[in-house]
Amino acid sequence: MTDFPTLLQPDRGEPARLIHVVDNDTFSVWAKTQSPSRQTMLQAIRFDATSVFQFAILPGKKDGEFDVVTCVDKADSLSPWCLAKLGESLPAGKYRIDGGAQSVRGTDEHRHGEPGLAALGWMLSQHRFTRYKSGPAEDRGARVLLTGDAAAIDGLVRLADATALVRDMVDTPASDMGPADLETAVRDLAKSGHAKVEVTHGDALAKGYPMIFAVGAGASRDRAPRLIELVWGKEDSPRVALIGKGVCFDSGGLDIKPASGMRLMKKDMGGAAHAIALARLIIGARLPVRLHLLVAAVENSVSATAFRPGDIIASRKGVSVEVDNTDAEGRLVLGDALTRAGEEKPELMIDFATLTGAARVALGPDLPAMFANDEGLAADLVAAAATAHDPLWRMPLWDGYDDMLRSDLADLANSSDSPFAGSITAALFLRRFVDSGTPWAHFDTFAWAPSAKPGRPKGGAAMGLRASFQLLENLYRAR
Repeated sequence: MTDFPTLLQPDRGEPARLIHVVDNDTFSVWAKTQSPSRQTMLQAIRFDATSVFQFAILPGKKDGEFDVVTCVDKADSLSPWCLAKLGESLPAGKYRIDGGAQSVRGTDEHRHGEPGLAALGWMLSQHRFTRYKSGPAEDRGARVLLTGDAAAIDGLVRLADATALVRDMVDTPASDMGPADLETAVRDLAKSGHAKVEVTHGDALAKGYPMIFAVGAGASRDRAPRLIELVWGKEDSPRVALIGKGVCFDSGGLDIKPASGMRLMKKDMGGAAHAIALARLIIGARLPVRLHLLVAAVENSVSATAFRPGDIIASRKGVSVEVDNTDAEGRLVLGDALTRAGEEKPELMIDFATLTGAARVALGPDLPAMFANDEGLAADLVAAAATAHDPLWRMPLWDGYDDMLRSDLADLANSSDSPFAGSITAALFLRRFVDSGTPWAHFDTFAWAPSAKPGRPKGGAAMGLRASFQLLENLYRAR
């Protein structure tokens, strides 16, 4: 993992290069305060203040000295990614933000600014997943950002670390990220946080969690299914359950996917990665909660023992489910895990899953679909997402679509034969396994960036992670 604490350090007044942050409204006023030679250079390179992420290196008075000017959307309200281009592009060294945006507006005396959440993108832009690269890794040196808000450093570093964890877990090939590897990740978290872990597999899984067992029944013995549980925190603290879909590879089962649909299925454990990373944030921040993390870890494989279309399987809740499609397996493993979480009577449940292509059709790759059975929880999540600059979009648990999951032979079917409302019907299926009085949120996330942006490489991506942690901090930090 990247050594994030070295990239964001307290500002003790040491020499550092200045970063002038401007936007379209402040650039022209700021430019007039610069030397004639700098103004000429900016004109010569056609510096465009309307182009976010554009930056220029400005020569200083002595050899080797320089400042940096960069364009952002709003200079007085820095977003998480507005300094990411600098973090990945500037020469190694120490930098601090100049408070020019406030100065040129006349709202403050000239002072150094604070990066705030922009430090997150600065750090993450320097993270690289190099596990499978041969040869020595490129060493360009660290770009260190200084901040006067030393109290914020630990929290920002934890966010960067958790985000990188999601990325690295999702980017890891399925050959090295099977059910046993997810178990190892949870056990490693338990060691660092002095938590307890319990793993259910084999006959106990078949009897107690029949849907998890059925989905993983086609896998080889070394990739056998399991339910992984971690418990942390004081017993008398408010109980919070996090549930993650850990389908380590999804072939589609006997309803096998085409090659194009299978190519990225190593990321089908992205929900588990999110849940583990959020648990890591909770433990690292020592939130006053009783944390219950549940990861349903399986591989949906094709073999003689794989579950079949038309099978009717039991569930931990006692609800029988007719298998309409073996490629709708994630909701099955989550159903048993949600039931187990509910048995401990949590006051809040959040699950993460790379569940439906329908959510991507509706919202694209960047927006996770969020469903909630509680209006207050939904509103709090939307507000937390805005604070954390971690977008999400609420989707409806539309009761009128419940009939799409009707089965002639069982209590319900695991999918609908209708081409409509796929993400909603999946969420409605999950709702059958949640007690109506328990506030519950479900994230249907892509967990993948199909193209690179500053600070966000192509590959595994954390979506809804910061919003969820912000919600938990808002709910429990003051208790």
